[in-house]
Amino acid sequence: MSAAAPIRRILPPDILSRKGGNRLVMLTAYTTPVARLVDPHCDIALVGDSVGMVLHGMPSTLGVTVEMMILHGRAVMRGLERAMCVIDMPFGSYEESPQQAFRNAARILSETGAPAVKLEGGAGMAETIAFLTARGVPVMAHVGLTPQAVNTLGGYRVVGRGAEADRVLADARACADAGAFAIVLEKLPAALAARVTADLPIPTIGIGAGPDCDGQVLVVDDMLGLFTDFRPKFVKRYAELGRDADAAIKAYAAEVRSGAFPGPDHVFAETVPQK
Repeated sequence: MSAAAPIRRILPPDILSRKGGNRLVMLTAYTTPVARLVDPHCDIALVGDSVGMVLHGMPSTLGVTVEMMILHGRAVMRGLERAMCVIDMPFGSYEESPQQAFRNAARILSETGAPAVKLEGGAGMAETIAFLTARGVPVMAHVGLTPQAVNTLGGYRVVGRGAEADRVLADARACADAGAFAIVLEKLPAALAARVTADLPIPTIGIGAGPDCDGQVLVVDDMLGLFTDFRPKFVKRYAELGRDADAAIKAYAAEVRSGAFPGPDHVFAETVPQK
């Protein structure tokens, strides 16, 4: 009897080859159970620095550390067989210099087993992207709204209207020219995202950037209705698990307080040892 062939994991060259082809499916994952759910259906599982807000209750992503990303990266890698894991480089881990970026990227990849990192920034990060890719670190870029720069941008707003459009396009081109294998476009006008997608030789993955990107990404807790602190306008809820969980916990608490839990179906008779 022959053993089943091992599942081949998706890697950066596979993602790059999908430019203009079948749309790429990407969701965030921060834990092993969610990674197992995402794996059969997604091409990419992103361990986003959004974990700071979604799981740790932080007001923004700025307090996330390399250690946190490694912890969650390891958990996600344990749950993946097929999908490619990409791990965000957190604020302060790569901006100082290409050398700093390489040290932290190398640590993230070596300690998690993930094949790629993601970093935010356009033309200003091109030198760093080139430095990393030349040393064997695959990089996914991220332009448009860059949450780590939210204080500079003045909030979570649409980027690329009017005169900003040419700068966004130049940022995206610079990242592609530097060697990024894919790029996230966040909160861009749909027409600009379509223009960027048509211009670049690498896949674009949109989040709040219209339908014409080469793929789409959402925060999994947003689309499942688990994260309810706020709801971005572009998020479609595919479930309301937060509401369902609240109802389930309320029902459990009521049963405990009334003395109805555990009921007869949940009581296990003691096993009497045979003499």
